Amino acid sequence: MKIVISGGSGQVGRLLARRMHADRHEVIVLSRTPTDTPWRTVRWDGRTLGKWRQEVEGADAVINLTGRSVNCRYNAANRQSILASRVDSTQVIGAAIAGAQCPPRVWLQASTATIYAHRYDAPNDEKTGLIGGTESNAPKPWRFSIDVARAWERALEGAQTPRTRKVALRSAMTMTADRGGIFDTLLGLVRYGLGGQAGNGRQYVSWLHGEDFIRAIYWLVEQEGISGPINLCAPHPLTNAEFMRDIRRAWGIPFGLPTPQWMLEIGAIFLKTETELILKSRRVVPQRLLEAGFTFQFPTWQEAAQDLCRQWREQANTRNSRNGTARRTVEIEKQSQGNEWQATPDTENPAEGKS
Repeated sequence: MKIVISGGSGQVGRLLARRMHADRHEVIVLSRTPTDTPWRTVRWDGRTLGKWRQEVEGADAVINLTGRSVNCRYNAANRQSILASRVDSTQVIGAAIAGAQCPPRVWLQASTATIYAHRYDAPNDEKTGLIGGTESNAPKPWRFSIDVARAWERALEGAQTPRTRKVALRSAMTMTADRGGIFDTLLGLVRYGLGGQAGNGRQYVSWLHGEDFIRAIYWLVEQEGISGPINLCAPHPLTNAEFMRDIRRAWGIPFGLPTPQWMLEIGAIFLKTETELILKSRRVVPQRLLEAGFTFQFPTWQEAAQDLCRQWREQANTRNSRNGTARRTVEIEKQSQGNEWQATPDTENPAEGKS
């Protein structure tokens, strides 16, 4: 297949591009800052039509994952950047598809499970789930994320692409063992004894193993009868207290210091982020995926955490082995250079050592 991925330089985009390239598909990544990769990377600005639109022609699928990270303070400038990066990129992808002579069969468009209400009482599915923004038990700043999610999906709905099926991916946190990812950060807290519950620990966490993310994307590309919003998450959300407990158990650490809400608020200021990312209860279930027959390789967090810890250890061992080899190589080269200099002083300085 020919797959175009915009926003493919982020963690999830790299995960997807890496697997699809390994599976021998033609992968084209649209990026603001192209780098050397095994797959082809094409420059775009995420706002305007350019030569990159030619890549859409004849594609089997376009997967738009573009969007500035929400891991920041919600000041005016960041709010504008977060909103514009999502809406602008969605609109321009829609324009490219609408103008294509041979448009893609399917357009998978990133959205977010954060669109649902902060709640504890019942899970949110695509049909009966409560869209957030009006709940009385959520801080007003959290409404910004809902506004962004709604605007994001409106941009997708407004695109005139009658020959291309459109799917909105309401994604939960995708967990991989890669460095710098969400799981890597959480595991770091666990490893240093700080992996206890956040706040009261009652808030629900929706998540998805990276392997199931890839499998779901492949599956959605092939399911001609599925369009509209799809909850991209594992079928068993759990509370934050249970979520962190399972990471500790998988790593082999029995205890983690809890972090009260007041401390999270202070820490968020220093880390330039928002407590919504930790404290909002995201109780989301993938009802449409399950009803359509998709099966999860990692349906529960306990088995997912065990697998991710195993992968993390393997990657760490590989990195340490490579670093150790590199250090030994440098030491040998230094020693070799030193021995060569000591053995041939007359060659470097003919006058040295002569009477």
